[in-house]
Amino acid sequence: MEGIAVRYWLPTAITLGRLIIVPVAVYLIVQERHGAAFWLFVLAGVSDALDGFLARHFNAISRIGSFLDPLADKALVVAIFVTLGWLGRMPLWLVFLVVFRDILIVGGAVLYHTLTHALRMEPLWISKINTTAQLLLAGLILAHLGLGVFAPDVTYVAMYVVAALTILSGASYVWTWGKRAMAYEHHSS
Repeated sequence: MEGIAVRYWLPTAITLGRLIIVPVAVYLIVQERHGAAFWLFVLAGVSDALDGFLARHFNAISRIGSFLDPLADKALVVAIFVTLGWLGRMPLWLVFLVVFRDILIVGGAVLYHTLTHALRMEPLWISKINTTAQLLLAGLILAHLGLGVFAPDVTYVAMYVVAALTILSGASYVWTWGKRAMAYEHHSS
């Protein structure tokens, strides 16, 4: 029985570890230890893939994990974007766009749950693509700062891809949750 419990909670423990990485990564960026921040960022990415694999492989997908995993991803993205923006390493307009989208989604989730008491974390496919693009952009910037790897054209294009995906993803959540809330209101009347 203990082995089952360990396998079941292992993905969640890895996700919690990824949350702990966030303030350490921010600290390293602020201290201009960009190489270490880049490798810690890579470790966070590997842990994200690992916890997802373990959850699926051991059929250990949990309700808490379904909330913590996207929270860990968003905490990492927002913390790194805000830090890089604050230090002038990322355009502030893009930082504001990403943060606004996340505030909009969290606010929408709270409102939806308040109305329906039936919030389930089901990331939209566009949101998964958006998060991946945001992580890749952050990785490109950290690779430039920490390893000297610089691809200005790729980084420039990535910024606008992230902006477009952020807008599309935010609009998709508003549309999807709006439809669900309206259906709930109609059904409960």
